[in-house]
Amino acid sequence: MAKSILIADDNEEIIKILKPYMIKEGFDVITAFDGKEALTKYRHFNPDIMLLDIMMPLVDGLKVCKEIREESNVPIIMITAKSEDADKILGLNNGADDYIVKPFSPGEVVARIKAVLRRLVPSEEQKNNIIKYDSLQIDISNYNVKLNSNIVNLTKKEIEVLWTLASSPNKLVTRDSLLDNIWGVDYFGDPRTVDTHIKRLRAKLCLNGQYSWDIKTVWGMGYKFEAEEHV
Repeated sequence: MAKSILIADDNEEIIKILKPYMIKEGFDVITAFDGKEALTKYRHFNPDIMLLDIMMPLVDGLKVCKEIREESNVPIIMITAKSEDADKILGLNNGADDYIVKPFSPGEVVARIKAVLRRLVPSEEQKNNIIKYDSLQIDISNYNVKLNSNIVNLTKKEIEVLWTLASSPNKLVTRDSLLDNIWGVDYFGDPRTVDTHIKRLRAKLCLNGQYSWDIKTVWGMGYKFEAEEHV
């Protein structure tokens, strides 16, 4: 069954260029020309992946991304004409999986899409695995995390980061290792995206030392999942 992609950009020329490339790659293409239409079509068609322009009328792409993240983990690649680090980080903070800066080649967009989708497929050793630490449960096969028996609303990337750290308790996992294992060696983005995801994880898990496990920073190197006991 063909995967579907929603391309949201107010520049019709960009959509005209990208659409035939996506069709050639086997995607069913859905288009939107403003943020409001993007939200409507996302909810109607439930696409497998989204290309989302930041600067759109009615509702900007960052707000669209943030709203979608409240209800779905659909992969989102932000498209922006701005190259400033702040804009990239803002997109990642709102839950984007990757970003691409205009001008770009259709081939680069296709490569980014394939890389994001490839990273969403769990490896054989991850399938049907559940990790438990005290009040925390990570189910990588179903991509859900529970804390005190309550589901925590995390993105796929956040779950993968948590899973990777919890899979190696009390051991340093470097930023480069997290980037390679989760974002892939062909990741084009900013290495600081790891720090952004860790920050969001800590906030969503409300970590303040109350559990027998924690995510610790090893300054200048990476992160460590410290745990007293593995269930």
